Amino acid sequence: MASENLTASSYIQHHLQNLTFGQHPDGSWGIAHGAEEAAAMGFWAIHLDTMLFSIGLGILFLWLFRKAAVKVSADTPSGLQNFVEMMVEFVDTSVKETFHGKNKVIAPLALTIFVWVFLMNLMDLVPVDFLPHIASLLGVPYFRVVPTTDLNATLGMSLSVFILIVYYSIKVKGISGFVGELTLQPFGKWMIPFNFLLEGVGLIAKPVSLALRLFGNLYAGELIFILIAILPWGIQWALSVPWAIFHILVIVLQAFIFMMLTIVYLSMAHEDH
Repeated sequence: MASENLTASSYIQHHLQNLTFGQHPDGSWGIAHGAEEAAAMGFWAIHLDTMLFSIGLGILFLWLFRKAAVKVSADTPSGLQNFVEMMVEFVDTSVKETFHGKNKVIAPLALTIFVWVFLMNLMDLVPVDFLPHIASLLGVPYFRVVPTTDLNATLGMSLSVFILIVYYSIKVKGISGFVGELTLQPFGKWMIPFNFLLEGVGLIAKPVSLALRLFGNLYAGELIFILIAILPWGIQWALSVPWAIFHILVIVLQAFIFMMLTIVYLSMAHEDH
């Protein structure tokens, strides 16, 4: 529930503020107490809550799948094993239907992206005041629990995919082939500047669209949960439960879209014209 000591506006701002660590203008290092202090820390400030939950959920993903692999049994499979096998088969089918090259990295990468993004999105179903209230009791002023509502996290993941796109484009086509795709398509050698402008924008748009699509959808979902938390207790339950049920679809869909676009972009990078 919303704190009685905060107005609606300050309550929303508080819940949308990350726990930021960085260098203050006076040269000291520490936690920012407010959006202005966080902005003054500049580019090298770190969102500790985003790092904590993204890394922690990544470790959880590795531990669960390793546990299923170590205790795998063909005779009496456990529920965890069945779930992991279902996930692996689902991702493997998606890769086979979409990726037409030969690369052993794509399927594990797609599985990692789907499960990791899904787990980060799933944190949006945790009541908005539950973990932040516990953190406040421990003296932590801000605590956002959904890493994918932080543009830094989604942009970081999309830039990693972008680096792979450029790497495999150069590896498969060579530097001359990669440069040729950027400068000679779609209008031939007489329109090289115009071709480069179009293809360059299209190339850069890939990581930007990946990051903004995931961030925008999860940020909007988190904001709606926060707005619902401002309302009276009875109305909260009447609105939050239906929205949470609907949001489950958004959580799964956004993880699936991020995975599929990654596969599609890497498939395009492997196509040698």
